[in-house]
Amino acid sequence: MAHELDAIDKKILNLLQGNARMPVKDIAREVFLSSPAVSARIERMEKAGVIAGYHAQVNHLLFGYHIKAFINLEVEPAQKKEFYPFIEKIPNVVECSCVTGDYSMLIEVLFRTTLQLDHFVSELQRFGRTKTQIVFQTAVEHRGVPADV
Repeated sequence: MAHELDAIDKKILNLLQGNARMPVKDIAREVFLSSPAVSARIERMEKAGVIAGYHAQVNHLLFGYHIKAFINLEVEPAQKKEFYPFIEKIPNVVECSCVTGDYSMLIEVLFRTTLQLDHFVSELQRFGRTKTQIVFQTAVEHRGVPADV
């Protein structure tokens, strides 16, 4: 799909990733097109799956989630059928990815206390060995995909 995007599409994507609530008229001004033309391009990218959704980035600290951690988990392939439904139901899990290396899962979590984190890690250990890293500071937050212009 990337080869079908022209420079204007890529600029629109970069603008929306910077601010998904940017008014179409402001985007149009930036890319030197009419608002209807920009709306049509956005709709086309949505239908093609290039734009998968729009999200609000929430400050987790304001909700009392002061503990951010990454948990490596070793899960046997046969356990994945049981593991995936389990992990999807945990609201504290921000992201869970199947990865290469010594551990098969990388899980990003948010908790209010280390006690809650410890309890969760204990639950995970029924699936396999874990290694937990608590985040002190995040230098780069989740950000958009660079759409080369």
